[in-house]
Formats: sequence, structure tokens, C-alpha cells
Amino acid sequence: MTQVFDQQRIRRAFDNAAESYDQAAVLQKEVCKRLLEKLDVARLDPAWILDAGTGTGEAVKSLQKKYKKAELVLFDLSESMLQKAVRQGLLFRKPHQVCGNIESLPFANQSFDLLFSNLAMQWCNDLAAALIEFKRVLRPGALLQFATFGPDTLKELRASWQKVDAAVHVNSFIDMHDIGDVLLQAGFAEPVMESEIITVNYREVDTLMQDLRDIGANVTANGHRQGLLTRNMLKQLREAYEVYRQDGVLPATYEVVYGHAWVAESSRDIEVKFTG
Repeated sequence: MTQVFDQQRIRRAFDNAAESYDQAAVLQKEVCKRLLEKLDVARLDPAWILDAGTGTGEAVKSLQKKYKKAELVLFDLSESMLQKAVRQGLLFRKPHQVCGNIESLPFANQSFDLLFSNLAMQWCNDLAAALIEFKRVLRPGALLQFATFGPDTLKELRASWQKVDAAVHVNSFIDMHDIGDVLLQAGFAEPVMESEIITVNYREVDTLMQDLRDIGANVTANGHRQGLLTRNMLKQLREAYEVYRQDGVLPATYEVVYGHAWVAESSRDIEVKFTG
């Protein structure tokens, strides 16, 4: 079944999480740091940069320091997140801010030289539509650099909930090979995909679930359970998750998928490469 998100629910969740996000988003900050480091090998002198799905602006200062002459546009579905993000800009270099959905970007064709997106694409209902939009707003020779989540993300939590009921409590994520294929179909050149596993340890599963709420990532796609969780359901979840406990802690697995691709300056043969 196709996974469909209610974008208004996502917007509300991230609006509500704007104040608690930075304290809980340890993983998201680490992935952002690693994604920024991957830009070090790219020969790029962008005039305009789009940070698509900027959140609270973790990448803002780094992008401004790395590309001192560039204009930076912060783009997010959540106005509350944008209000936090714009404050991260360097003195006298206030970034631009625009609110909207990455599947329908409100920018002219060939507006940007770099599109940076950290852990936002997993919220798309139509990844192909988003990548086509990315390609549309990028200039010839421009770079797309992104991170998203792969299928093994939160596999322990997903399996534990499946022992409680048949509802969707944890979203599904797209395999990196499929993302690579969609990049090619969207017309990007020289896509390179890689993945890594990052494990975050918790004392209790309740803390993991609270962290997901605090970053606004507790919205599930179609099939989500209606109504409040009961004490008995939470008890069953805790018991099911205990099988994963090692050395006194419970692991939460995240499969992080990194990708970059170029907009060709002219028509040429393209291929996709996978590592990791």
C-alpha cells in the first residue's frame, strides 16, 4: 500500500515541536554534521543555496561560513521551525525564509546552485515529484546533497509494535537503490548513494518515544491508529522491546541514506553508483 502523509498533521507536529526539537534532535544534528562534511569534496561556488527542510536551522551557520558569498534560502513546511532557523544566521547575513512543501517548490526554474536537504525527504508523499522539483529549481552544473532514512530505521520499534496490534506505528522508508533510480528518472547526473547504520541507545523505550514526539516525528502515514494508546498497549510494547536489551540499554537503529547528484551542464550518459 502506498504510504500517504497528511501534510497538515506533519505541519502541526513540527510547529508544536519547534521549542523542544533542538534538545531531542541528537541524531538529526549528527547526520547534518556528516552531510555538511560531504560538501568538502565538492568544487562549488554557489551564488544561491536552498536548505530544503531546514528545521530549526542546524546547517545555517555552517553553510554561510562555507559559502561566504552565497545567498541562503531556508525552506520548511513549519513556520515555527522557520522562525527558529532564521535566528541561526550570521550577523549582517540574515537568510531568506519561505514556508511550503518540497513537493511543490515556489521558486523559478534554475534558481539555485546548491540544494541541501537533511532528513526531510522521508516525509514526501511522492518522492519523484520532490526530486523533479529539485531538478527544476537547480541550475546547470548545480549540486543536490541530501540525507534521508532507509528501511532499517527504527526496526526494533516497528517489530515491537507489530506484536501489540496491526496498526501503523512506525513509518516505512525507501531503499537507497530505489532513491538512486528515482534520481536518474528525474534527470539528475552522476548520482552517488551510500548508507550507514547509526544506533542510539536508550534506558527505556518510553524515552525513545518521547524523543520522537519532541522532534515532531511521531506522525504516521495512512493506517495510523485512531485514539489514545492504552496503558496495556504501552505495557505490551515495553515487554516486546525488552528482547533487544543489551548491556543494560535498548538500541534504536537508524539507517541513514546519503546521496548527491549533479544537474548536467549538457546532455550526456549518466549512471548511478552505490557504496556502503
